[in-house]
Amino acid sequence: MRVAGIISESYVDGPGIRLVIFAQGCKRNCLHCQNPQSWDYNGGTEMEISAIISKIEEDPLIDGVSFSGGECFDQPEAFRDLAIAIKERFGFKIWAWSGYLYDELLEDEKKFEMLKKIDYLIDGPFEIDKRSLNLKWRGSTNQRLIDVQESLAENRVVELETV
Repeated sequence: MRVAGIISESYVDGPGIRLVIFAQGCKRNCLHCQNPQSWDYNGGTEMEISAIISKIEEDPLIDGVSFSGGECFDQPEAFRDLAIAIKERFGFKIWAWSGYLYDELLEDEKKFEMLKKIDYLIDGPFEIDKRSLNLKWRGSTNQRLIDVQESLAENRVVELETV
């Protein structure tokens, strides 16, 4: 998988102490994106899933994992496989940030297979004119915090305010 970077022990990318994997590559180019260095699909570093699992094993404080970007759903098979490995090995909740809307992810078979392994999704592109500093884990008011597993079970989007 192509990775823009990894942050250990993040306290701002979901609840608890999380390892955050930033996917390399994004076509949205959102104005005022916090990670424009992650846009180039040829940038970043190739990493094996086993190397990421090792990083989690090395830090006993980590109690969750977040996928950010770039756009993690543009590498759906790799991030799906990583999610499976994390859940099997550690049982952690997985959060993902995506510029795609939830419904768009349902329409693409590979993205949907990845989505099924995610616990919480923040969907929608960052929009500077809708920016708000009052939103927990979101940058703009168009973005939703979605309980993915509940949404799949109920066949409708189930949004959360906080977790």
